[in-house]
Amino acid sequence: MSKRILIVDDAAFMRMMIKDILTKNGFEVVGEAQDGVQAVELYKELNPDLVTMDITMPEMDGITALKKIREASPNAKIIMCSAMGQQAMVIDAIQAGAKDFIVKPFQADRVIEAIQKALD
Repeated sequence: MSKRILIVDDAAFMRMMIKDILTKNGFEVVGEAQDGVQAVELYKELNPDLVTMDITMPEMDGITALKKIREASPNAKIIMCSAMGQQAMVIDAIQAGAKDFIVKPFQADRVIEAIQKALD
């Protein structure tokens, strides 16, 4: 069975890029959210195997959403997506329970490697 993934990013083209990488590699994208508030709601509704979460978003940032999802579901597997130069935020995310992080612009092999590692 293919793994079910929720993509969270405020930029539609970034969601499209990740979705493209995932579907080409046999993953099922079960939902997309454009901010942390939607991400928390969709996580509860869809219960995906993994979430890719942008760090910087309107309404609720990725780190806050990560903490909320992990409060409700301590075993949630979340990979953070960050732009270059967000090292401090990435460290915060890892300390808050993120499994890994991928840097934009996305490289397909790195995205798949991070996801497979988190799911193992």
